[in-house]
Amino acid sequence: MLTNPNRLRPRVGRKRGVQRGVIHIQASFNNTIITITDIRGQVILWSSAGACGFKGTRKSTPFAAQAAAENAIRASLDRGLRQAEVLMSGPGPGRDTALRAIRRSGLILSVVRDVTPMPHNGCRPPIRRRV
Repeated sequence: MLTNPNRLRPRVGRKRGVQRGVIHIQASFNNTIITITDIRGQVILWSSAGACGFKGTRKSTPFAAQAAAENAIRASLDRGLRQAEVLMSGPGPGRDTALRAIRRSGLILSVVRDVTPMPHNGCRPPIRRRV
């Protein structure tokens, strides 16, 4: 009998903790998403201001970003994360507060880098309206 290719199988080495990782902070004007990956880029866990229970305009506050960062860091420390590098992107209000919460957690941060995409010349502007 053939095995079903859609069946979920447990990943090998899933139980073992990750020593080093990458923390991605995506700070938009509406939400702040914290994603923690291993050094190969595979997602270990994530948290966001919306997942922490904030709704509406309160998701875009620095306090919500701090709560999301603390939630993600607490779970990653339980899995054995010791050293990380931080990649921040986006112009949102929660980026600095999330970074402060990560620094307070006791993790060893090797790199803090801003990876916000910047246009070199941008898109072609729309044709000016003539009246």
